[in-house]
Amino acid sequence: MSKTVPPPRRELVMPTEAEDRRIRRAAKADPDAQPLTDAQLKAMVPIQALRGRPKQENKKQLVSVRYSPEVLSYFRSTGDGWQARMDGVLLEYVAKQGRRRGAKGAA
Repeated sequence: MSKTVPPPRRELVMPTEAEDRRIRRAAKADPDAQPLTDAQLKAMVPIQALRGRPKQENKKQLVSVRYSPEVLSYFRSTGDGWQARMDGVLLEYVAKQGRRRGAKGAA
């Protein structure tokens, strides 16, 4: 059984003041590495705020519903996105019902 040998420790070498001045001068002279303006810094957003899907105004609600096997089989057979297609069919139905109710109320 062999012993594992820890990796050699590396020492952190800090630049001297003269080296640091040269590094800073070179960085400031690089047109692709200019310091950010106050406006740019203010416009920055933490990456956590950008993760995931954008927030929707009209969030969908999670519910438990029972459907007949034929309905589920049909929509699942249409492939990925079948739930969205099912939602679209239901939205279309709701829109048609709304028009019918509006017509009945106007008569």
